[in-house]
Amino acid sequence: MVSDFPDVFASRPRHGAASVSPPRSPRPALDKIYHRYLDDENSAAFVRAVSQRYLLCTLARLAEYGNHVSRRASIMALGYLGDNRQSHVLGKALRDDDRGVRMLAENGIRNLWRRDGNSRQQQLLAYVCRLNNNDLYTDAVDAASALIDEAAWIAEAWNQRAIALFALEDFEASANDCHQCLELNPYHFGAAIGMAHCYLEMDDPFAALECFRRSLKLNPDLEDVRLQIDYLQKTLEGK
Repeated sequence: MVSDFPDVFASRPRHGAASVSPPRSPRPALDKIYHRYLDDENSAAFVRAVSQRYLLCTLARLAEYGNHVSRRASIMALGYLGDNRQSHVLGKALRDDDRGVRMLAENGIRNLWRRDGNSRQQQLLAYVCRLNNNDLYTDAVDAASALIDEAAWIAEAWNQRAIALFALEDFEASANDCHQCLELNPYHFGAAIGMAHCYLEMDDPFAALECFRRSLKLNPDLEDVRLQIDYLQKTLEGK
């Protein structure tokens, strides 16, 4: 005969038996390493400890599926240890629910963009960046073009040449380079912002607005871009 009573007794311990709680999952070693870093702020020790215990592929998984502490730690570690092949991991982390994860991703992703190609190509890319930082834009265009001729798949080379071309007021060419950068690296919010400014200079506010929106979709914490979008929307609505 089937009982009409709910099966409430199966989950109760027998008389005199102790109730046993399920074992707690141990805190991941990565979390402990990260908390140690927060205490001593020794980034070299953090990088050394993580690299001794974790592969980049494991860090990538933790960046997506770990708890918020593990996600912060893995994103920070990838910013130090990874290269452009992990930029999609940090690109996704820009939209994480945890603000700490997002901040670490934004700090680290630019470093990954510049770690592309072989060691010599990375050195040349660093040289182009220095030229732009020192306002030597014509030289930056020449050096970036040489790198693009050799390794057209390096997205940051296109972005750096776009920066130089914009400074030289060749806005159409700069916008084209920004577009090519985004084709190679769809997470490059900087290129989307650059393209927006090119369109503003070319008096195409509608195209600029779309580019600003694209950059904000990639990185929702870009408050300056959000303000620019609000301003453009009000301006265009008033026409």
